[in-house]
Amino acid sequence: MNDSRPDVLIVFASPEFDYRRLLLTLEAACRPRVLVGCSSAGEFSGCASGNSSASAMAIRTDDILFRAGIGTGLRQDISGALEQVMPVFTGSEHPDFPYRSALVLTDALAGYVDEIIHEMMLRTGGTYQLFGGGAADDAKFNQTHVFIGTEAHTDAIVVLEMLSKKPIGLGVRHGWRPSSPPLRVTEAEGVRLVSLNAMPAVEAFEAYAQATGQTFNRADALPFFLHNVIGIETGDGHKLRVPLTLNDDGSISCAAEVPVGATAHIMVSDAASTFEAAREAAQAALKGLDGGEHAGSLLFDCAATRLRLGREFDDELKAVGETLGSENFAGCNTYGQIARSAGQFNGFHNCTAVVCAIPL
Repeated sequence: MNDSRPDVLIVFASPEFDYRRLLLTLEAACRPRVLVGCSSAGEFSGCASGNSSASAMAIRTDDILFRAGIGTGLRQDISGALEQVMPVFTGSEHPDFPYRSALVLTDALAGYVDEIIHEMMLRTGGTYQLFGGGAADDAKFNQTHVFIGTEAHTDAIVVLEMLSKKPIGLGVRHGWRPSSPPLRVTEAEGVRLVSLNAMPAVEAFEAYAQATGQTFNRADALPFFLHNVIGIETGDGHKLRVPLTLNDDGSISCAAEVPVGATAHIMVSDAASTFEAAREAAQAALKGLDGGEHAGSLLFDCAATRLRLGREFDDELKAVGETLGSENFAGCNTYGQIARSAGQFNGFHNCTAVVCAIPL
C-alpha cells in the first residue's frame, strides 16, 4: 500500500470548507508525501466545475522530485517571507533532474505579487519556470488561505518545487485586445489607479464608455469593469489588470498593482476569444513537453473570467479538455495568475489562462 501514496496532493477549496478538517481528512485518506493548495473562487476537475466545492490532483512519479516550503508575514516583511521560502529551491543539488519548475500559491490580498515573482526569478538565476495564482475566497475579497500539510495560512506564500527529468510544459494566453487609444498611467498607488492621462481614472473610464456606446454606472461599476479591463503594454503583449471597485475620490482599485508611467489600454474580449485563448494556452503547454506524452495538467484562470462568463465558463473547460485530449486536469479560479518563463508573458496576470502540462 505504501507504493500507492501520492508524491504530492494539490488541493483547491472554496472558503465554505473548514480547511483544517478538510486537510486532515485528505491527509488521512491519501497519505501524500507532500500536500499543498489554496482557497479558491471556483474549482474544477476536468470539465466538472462548481462553487462551494473542492478539487484535487494527486501525482505519483519517479521522474519528478517535489519539495514544498512556506513564507509567512507577507504584508509586514516581504523580504523575510522570501527568506523563509527560498530554501525550497534545490535544483542545483539535483543535476539528474534538469528541468526546474515551481508552483507558486500566494495570498494575493497581501499584495506585491509582481515583486515577489521578480525577486524569485532573480534569486534563482532565472532557471525556474513559475506558475500558479493568488488564493481566492469566492469573490468576497476578505481573507484567503494557502495550504501546506494539514495547515491553512493567511498572509503567506507556498511554493512547490518540481524538478523533472522531462520537460514540463507551460502555456499562457488571455484573448483580450486593445479597444481604447493608449493611456498613460499618470498616478497610481499600489493597486489603486488614481489617474490616466492626468485625469481621474473614473473620468477616463466614463469617456471611454461614452465613446463606445456603453453605460457606466458609478453606483455599480463592477459589471462594466468585468467587460472592460486594463491592459498594460509589456513590449510583447499586454498584462491585464481587473478594475474591481470605484472609490469616492474617483480612483479605481484593481486586482493587482498598476505601475506609474506605464502605457495602458482599456481591453475587450468575448466568449469566443476567451475559449480560443484557453485552447492556445493548452496547445503551448503540450508543445512545451517537447514531444513527451501528457499525463495531466493544472489549470488556473481568473475569478473575474468566471464571473464574466457565468455558465459559459464550462465551455472554456471543454476547450481545454479537447485540446489536451484528456480531462485529466484540475485547477481553480484565482485572484490573479502567475506565469513566468522564457519566451512567454511574465509575472502576475489577471483574466489569463495558465496551463501547466505534466509529462508521463
